[in-house]
Amino acid sequence: MTIRVLIADDQEMVRMGFRMILDAQPDIEVVADVADGVEAVRKARELRPDVCLLDIRMPGLDGLEVTRQLAGPEVSDPLRVVVVTTFDLDEYVHTALQNGASGFLLKDAGASLLIEAVRAAERGDALVSPQITVRLLQHFNKPARSTAAEDQPSEPLTPRETDVVRAVARGLTNTEIGSELSTVKTHLASAQAKIGARNRVEVAAWAWRTGLMAD
Repeated sequence: MTIRVLIADDQEMVRMGFRMILDAQPDIEVVADVADGVEAVRKARELRPDVCLLDIRMPGLDGLEVTRQLAGPEVSDPLRVVVVTTFDLDEYVHTALQNGASGFLLKDAGASLLIEAVRAAERGDALVSPQITVRLLQHFNKPARSTAAEDQPSEPLTPRETDVVRAVARGLTNTEIGSELSTVKTHLASAQAKIGARNRVEVAAWAWRTGLMAD
């Protein structure tokens, strides 16, 4: 199955470079590349790509607003978005994830990570640099245990589910977690359903916000 990708970046050389890297993969096809945020929203809604790669600083609409319109909490059928940017700013990362992004990658991360991020997003196993994830979630989420009703799981997590959630919150991939735990995907999917998270980034945010990582 081919992963269909949309690229949105105001720099033509970046779009060309990403297209060359991704189109060279047997399982990835770039279906569109656009230079501004308004066109990104239009094309994404028209083509329904599997993954959208969005720059942050673009004319028309910036990548954070495009992310909200395509993947935000209010979107009934969200697309998978990976924000790819030059700027490693906590505020950008935090807003992107709040707006529904399932991955955050720096432009200098290299070709292999770009390809990995696309494949991860397509299968729902989003790639966010572990150091960014942990730094961000520790900084922006409440240090004390949350008692808000919306943060309570629909039913208690099992010990295995709790272990998986903690590992995700530390920035580990499914493969890395799998060295410690079996049937990672099953436990993670069950935990996501119980806490109402749409992806592993929201799982990690929930773990830090509710104080699970302080246990």
